[in-house]
Amino acid sequence: MRISATLRRVFLPAVGLLLASTSFADSKAADPHAHHRATAKSSATQRSTAQYEIPALQMVAQDGSTVSVDELLATDRPVMVNFIFTTCTAICPMMTSIFQQVQMRLGDDAGKILMVSVSIDPEEDTPEVLGDYAERFRAGPQWMFLTGSLEDSIALQRAFNAYRGDKMNHAPVTLIRAGNESEWIRFDGFSNAKELAAQARELM
Repeated sequence: MRISATLRRVFLPAVGLLLASTSFADSKAADPHAHHRATAKSSATQRSTAQYEIPALQMVAQDGSTVSVDELLATDRPVMVNFIFTTCTAICPMMTSIFQQVQMRLGDDAGKILMVSVSIDPEEDTPEVLGDYAERFRAGPQWMFLTGSLEDSIALQRAFNAYRGDKMNHAPVTLIRAGNESEWIRFDGFSNAKELAAQARELM
């Protein structure tokens, strides 16, 4: 059966759009980290300051010890915080590498700060998994990796305005402050290790 010229003009473009959308959906399904990869390619970073109320949550460090997050962050040392998960293949390794570089740049002064990486996938990121992850990035004793219940992880993300609804939608956020009661300096996007290390030294 022949298709009229009018039908070809209407029908064939619609088929093309359908195939294109199906291809995009298949591509996204094939690479669930596509959003992360796109974010990783962006170099835009926005700096701001903010005050946050830290909830009284019990979480678990990579060594298996239980810590009260509000008490942990109520320190006079400069504090750096980010949110990661160990099975992430784009954003999180970059963010963790930035913390590692800060640690290296600070050298002997690294012990004067507190670095905290909070898992946003605590059901997968057990203390043992985080311990292996910490070893992979040669984390020093001043660098803690926290896990716990999913509810507590979400509550802490919300407290820092870092919750994006799903681990596959999370965006790079780094926070640093001089000590207890100080304003947090917030970096939305990938922070710069050299700048962070300089900022940490200034806050010591």
